[in-house]
Amino acid sequence: MEKSKKLKRTMLITGAAGGIGRATVELFSQKGWQVIGVDRSSYGDSFPDNGLFIQADISNASALESIFDKAQAFTDTLDALINNAAYQITKPLLETSVEEWDAVMASNLRSVFLSAKLAYPLLEDHGGGAIVNVSSVHAVATSKDISAYAASKGGLLALTRAMAIEFAPDNIRVNAILPGAVDTPMLRAGMNRDHAGAGSVQQRLENLARKTVSGKVGTPDEIAQSIYFLADSDQSSFMTGQAMIVDGGATARLSTE
Repeated sequence: MEKSKKLKRTMLITGAAGGIGRATVELFSQKGWQVIGVDRSSYGDSFPDNGLFIQADISNASALESIFDKAQAFTDTLDALINNAAYQITKPLLETSVEEWDAVMASNLRSVFLSAKLAYPLLEDHGGGAIVNVSSVHAVATSKDISAYAASKGGLLALTRAMAIEFAPDNIRVNAILPGAVDTPMLRAGMNRDHAGAGSVQQRLENLARKTVSGKVGTPDEIAQSIYFLADSDQSSFMTGQAMIVDGGATARLSTE
């Protein structure tokens, strides 16, 4: 494929086929961006016609290199990299195997390190851009039976700060977004823990909603809007190295009250 002419801003997002990923793909496309999406699962037929979807597993280092080879054949530059893909293990720490721990770290942390290295030339060549790392409130306040995921998301905050410092001379901003409870397939799959009480999935979602200050569970569209804010240098040009919590106020309230 011949490289596309630089007529609009371009972003690359991992985890494009998930709940937050799909909402983000749709929003950026609506805003006029050219979108490159990556996911281990198929996206289906609704991916933007002027974009590029790559089905691949970002936990595999060689697959990531192939992803960015394809991205570089598609576009000369990137304006934003959205590291959104994530893998979650929901079981007690004592029952988590080394293989499961490593799988979480490869998907949630190592992939961000490698993606940033591979995306850097495309971002730097355009005179700068933005990296948005999708972390989680589990990086700052967590619960039981999700230790590997929480550790990976906490590490992502430290990596975000380090990347922001190193990439600043080339006008590449790096920030993290920390979503709280958002109604996605991953959230629903994690309902096997008893952190949200008993009952049906819907009842557990309602229990989670009551624990937030806003009284609701978030939507993928709400997180996509926040990601767009951090990626758009017109709106967030003076932000880098920061962790933006978007959780309906869940972490604002003392757990003892």
